[in-house]
Amino acid sequence: MTAPSSLADWLTYLELLHPKTIEMGLERIERVRSKLELTPRFPIIVVGGTNGKGSVCTMLESILVCAGYKTGCYTSPHLLRYNERVRINKNEVDDQSLCDAFAHIDTARKDCHTLLTFFEFGTLAAMHVFVQARVDVAILEVGLGGRMDAVNLFDADCAILASIDLDHMDYLGDTREKIGFEKAAIFRKNKPAICAETDIPLSVYRQAEKAGARLFCLNREFGFFNKQTQWEYWGPKGKRHSLPFPALRGAKQLQNASACLTALDTLHELLPVSMNEIRQGLGEAVIPGRFQVVSTQPMIILDVAHNPAAAAVLSQNLAVTKPSGHTYAVFSMLQDKDIQGVVQTLKDDIDFWLVCTVDSARAAPVDYLINEIHKAGFAGNGGTIYQFADCIAAYVFACERAGKNDRICVFGSFYTVSGVLQYLIAQRGR
Repeated sequence: MTAPSSLADWLTYLELLHPKTIEMGLERIERVRSKLELTPRFPIIVVGGTNGKGSVCTMLESILVCAGYKTGCYTSPHLLRYNERVRINKNEVDDQSLCDAFAHIDTARKDCHTLLTFFEFGTLAAMHVFVQARVDVAILEVGLGGRMDAVNLFDADCAILASIDLDHMDYLGDTREKIGFEKAAIFRKNKPAICAETDIPLSVYRQAEKAGARLFCLNREFGFFNKQTQWEYWGPKGKRHSLPFPALRGAKQLQNASACLTALDTLHELLPVSMNEIRQGLGEAVIPGRFQVVSTQPMIILDVAHNPAAAAVLSQNLAVTKPSGHTYAVFSMLQDKDIQGVVQTLKDDIDFWLVCTVDSARAAPVDYLINEIHKAGFAGNGGTIYQFADCIAAYVFACERAGKNDRICVFGSFYTVSGVLQYLIAQRGR
């Protein structure tokens, strides 16, 4: 086979390389990492959790860049371009750097006679890029769970759990205790382990004790006060007053921001930051697709909420921004998600469901989604559920129907939001 030459060719190659999208375990990727002698010398912050991981990574990245550190950040999935996953100083890494990293990883894994999944390959490539760029600090977002996730190959100087809830239950278990056990496996001996969850499973405490980690829990070792026009933080280094609200919208963002400040408190000797840098970083942190408001009349919201916990946060945010008119939902989900749980959580916030399918082998069929809406006891009548071939058709219909006092919410998966975002970018370019 001819070696891939473009980023698009590499991504196609990686998708076809392993027969499974997900294969848990660290033995295969450890063999390749050892062959590469990929041992970072800079501090690593690992961020796990069910929801909120991306927000925590983005706020940390923004603050550390404002503090003058050369910062590497690895997140997933992406909305529009793979490059979004690998950033240095908040800038997406260019195609050639990614291609060079992929080629380097591919040579090593062939020497080891080892297959890697798409995510495993990408994780090693991201770290290779960060090592080559000689970053001062790397922020790594866990892909799935923690214990058997590729990111857990690298020891965290500080580990953060943003939240713990039910998702990926086929891999992580069907209870919060089981999921907490998996996620808390990113903790390391004598290193800070920060948990921003308000209801912490016992398994998290046990994992912290087993690892010998220094556990910091929300409302115990750190917390915050919402003062309406500003907020206050308290933690290991004392109180921080008159803080600006994060640029990221949403009811959970003060929890996420508090976890970030606690991480920085515990890493102060390695990565000192000033209050001005914290304030600037919180104000400049932006992440597409997380309660992203792209219009105000009508209000148009993009949110990647794809599990019941994320849907509950979206419901809280929708309640705060409730319009005088109707709410139209452009909605699609993947079949392996808890569709019933998401619909049940949001059914009272929606007047019109515009149901569509997305471009994924895992996409739930429209008829299946509509049936789940009915089973959830949606109280609408006759013409309140519509079906469309794709999310763009549903979005265009919503824009044609919605008045300036109405609201359009696009949600259900990264694929749903990505499709509408691509459409919006194309429209702006005309």
